[in-house]
Amino acid sequence: MSPRLRIGVIGFGRMGRGFVAELLRSKVWEVVSICDGWEPSRQTAKRTVPGAVVTADPDAVLNDSSLDVVGLFTLADARPQLIRKALKNKLHIIAEKPLAAGSAAEWKLVKAIEASDRLVAVNIFNRNAWYHQEIVNFIRSGQIGDLAIVRVCHMTPGHMPTEGHDPEGPPFHDCGMHYVDVARWYAQSEYASWHAQGARLWNYKEPWWVTAHGVFKNGVVFDITQGFVYGHLSQVKTHNCYAEAIGTKGVARMTHNFRTATIELHGVTETISKTAPFGDKKIDVMLDVFARSIMAGKNLGFPIARDSAIASEVAWAMLRDAAKNNPPAIGTPAQMQAILEHRKALTDGYGLPVRDGTADNRLIAPIACGEELCCQPVKAGARRKAC
Repeated sequence: MSPRLRIGVIGFGRMGRGFVAELLRSKVWEVVSICDGWEPSRQTAKRTVPGAVVTADPDAVLNDSSLDVVGLFTLADARPQLIRKALKNKLHIIAEKPLAAGSAAEWKLVKAIEASDRLVAVNIFNRNAWYHQEIVNFIRSGQIGDLAIVRVCHMTPGHMPTEGHDPEGPPFHDCGMHYVDVARWYAQSEYASWHAQGARLWNYKEPWWVTAHGVFKNGVVFDITQGFVYGHLSQVKTHNCYAEAIGTKGVARMTHNFRTATIELHGVTETISKTAPFGDKKIDVMLDVFARSIMAGKNLGFPIARDSAIASEVAWAMLRDAAKNNPPAIGTPAQMQAILEHRKALTDGYGLPVRDGTADNRLIAPIACGEELCCQPVKAGARRKAC
């Protein structure tokens, strides 16, 4: 693939660093510039990509006519303005999800994106996951009969209140929109109705655990459970993550441990069990598909803005439903504070924010999801690599 695609990156927190790491591994991409408003992040960028222009001014990236692509890895409230400028300047875009901090702004961006001639990929990463793709194909093959029930669960001792990422919302939106998207992808239908129930652990103002069940317009029923409430102070941390599609004749399901994923496909004439690397955020997959799409001049399979906006809107609506259905307050603020202090001292764990290592250990790069980059457990006694 020649010539190389020139990309500028805006936002060099956890996800920005993850994308840059994969871009540097590829022979297709050239990282030309990196923008971040935080000086320690800029210093890290200079060490990571010595040949790149490092700046605090996003316009210095967006106005560079030599770029082919811009990567937008800021928080959600900053993305709309950046997306509009990038479209105006005829740049292709890779953006983190959600596109904006609220659904109305997201749908305005979808309209602008779809009216442009630029390719825009949104990092709803499960669309790039080999295990979900194989399950979707197995469902479509008819091996499980008619799809009847979709169940998705993602619970870890992950991101805590006050650890940042507020524009993305509480966990059921910030992380849960991924699983709202997975269920819709499996069902190949739009959501029709639901009921959601939440729990306000540690007496926090918002539900940090939510389960929603309901039905799609095509009659497939679903339940989705998401929460970062799964044993934060356990001696040994654990999690519970799965997806399954139940049909009238067979079943397809997956589980993962953040290192490997396992699918078990029980069809009428095929029985398949497969374990392979989990692949974390599947950034390498999306970068490859996006690069080939630019060369082809059309989308060859990357996740799109419309799917992200739908998942975001439905996740917000389910979260609002849970909030109005009298979520009980269980636990105390003192317990939450004990967890926050415990997480400050952890060098491995789920969804740990990146801190600057000074005496007060200030937050540098908050994270969203229990499976965010570098959150998976490491072997006892080992130190986590810096992101």
